[in-house]
Amino acid sequence: MTDATAAITDLLHKYYDALVRCDTALLAEVFHPEAHYFTASDGTLLHLDMPTYFPIVAGRTSPESTGEACSYHIDRIELLGPVTAVARMRSTMMHKHFDDILSLICIDGQWRIIAKVFHFDPLPSAGAR
Repeated sequence: MTDATAAITDLLHKYYDALVRCDTALLAEVFHPEAHYFTASDGTLLHLDMPTYFPIVAGRTSPESTGEACSYHIDRIELLGPVTAVARMRSTMMHKHFDDILSLICIDGQWRIIAKVFHFDPLPSAGAR
C-alpha cells in the first residue's frame, strides 16, 4: 500500500465515522470546504455545497446514538496522479444502502474529498419477505 493509499484509507474511515456519528466537525476535516455533494436517487438532482450539507447532517439523529447496525466497505481506491484519486465505497446506515463515488484531491499534503456522487436504496424492512 502506498503512502497516498494509506492516507486515503484513513480519510475514508474518518468519513464513515463522521456519518455514523453525524459529526460535522469530523466531516469538515474530510471534505474540502469547496466540495460538492450530488445524488439523483429519487429521480431528481440533489446538489449541495458543504455550508448547506453540514446543517442537514447536524440535524439528524445519529445511527450511533440509536444503536443502529451500520457497515461499510472500501471497494477501490484509484490514484489518478500524485494529487488526485477516486474511491468507491458501499455502506449501510439510516436504513439505506449507499454506493459512493468520492473524488479526492491532495492539497498541501492533505487528502480531502472534493466531490461526493452517490446512489442509495432503502433497505428491506425487517418484516418484508
